[in-house]
Amino acid sequence: HRAYFGAAHRKARVLRNVGSVRLLFEISRILNTGLDMETLSICVRLCEQGINPEALSSVIKELRKATEALKAAENMTT
Repeated sequence: HRAYFGAAHRKARVLRNVGSVRLLFEISRILNTGLDMETLSICVRLCEQGINPEALSSVIKELRKATEALKAAENMTT
């Protein structure tokens, strides 16, 4: 019985986490963050591991700027 309850507890925790990520994704979508569900999940896990959310946000913004600059440069050469 003990293993069953342990498995049931883990399943309940996973379902709760999935619900939380879905809620965060909906908030993210409303705020037009541009993050997809997978990226948002990765960000949440990084924050849970102790990554500073503000620093993570800065990195994401810089990566977006670099991506836009690369796309713009690519468009100029074609």
